[in-house]
Amino acid sequence: MDPTTRHSAQRWSNERITAVQRWAPHQWSLRITRPADFRFQPGHYAKLGLALADGQEVWRPYSIVSAPAEDDLEFLLTLVPGGALTPALDALGVGDAVRFEHLAMGFFIETQLAAGDRLWMLATGSGLGPYVSMLRDGAALERHGQIALVHSVRYANELAYADEFRALAARLPGRVHYVPVVTREPQEGRLSQRIPVMIESGALEAHVGMAMDAQGSRVMVCGNPDFTTEMRRILNGRAFQPCRRGLSGSMLFEKYW
Repeated sequence: MDPTTRHSAQRWSNERITAVQRWAPHQWSLRITRPADFRFQPGHYAKLGLALADGQEVWRPYSIVSAPAEDDLEFLLTLVPGGALTPALDALGVGDAVRFEHLAMGFFIETQLAAGDRLWMLATGSGLGPYVSMLRDGAALERHGQIALVHSVRYANELAYADEFRALAARLPGRVHYVPVVTREPQEGRLSQRIPVMIESGALEAHVGMAMDAQGSRVMVCGNPDFTTEMRRILNGRAFQPCRRGLSGSMLFEKYW
């Protein structure tokens, strides 16, 4: 079967890998061809799948990194040793086929938040993915006067898209703040404490020069479950309000992890 063949029901299709960007031995970005009829918003995720050698079909959800206007679809992946899908995806290269489900999912959409001057985008690890799409798209910059992207990883080589974010911050000084946090490789001038710790101490707000208050700030959180649990406790304590169906709030969490 040709890797670009569309299936009659259009539920999924085989798409071709167009690029692979390796960030760290266990972390990489994958670009695939995009079905002509596929539409999504920044913050959505979609499922990638493979038919494995034993005949098993495996699907997993991944946040879409590319902006809606891009021709290809991009995903940020982290290798799960012994996992059902990522070791097989890690073995693929340009030209190989991967299954893609034609359904954009999720509610981690910036427009769910109430209007606010300051937007905090907080991420650990591959939780960075949806923010790449949002910042490439640019609509969030039209709704917020300042945006701080805080990305926490263990080691510096896990800071995916760092050059892209630094360039954006340099192009929009005072409006976009890129804050890399590396917890296991302390370095002078670089933050190394966990995000919740720095928020509770006030160190993060002082470093960025931007308040995190429920009146004028909005906060998005995407990362591992322990991180999101801690952040929910902290933000609840600061009177942030969750987004609910039909009701804008001041904090928003990604839940598919």
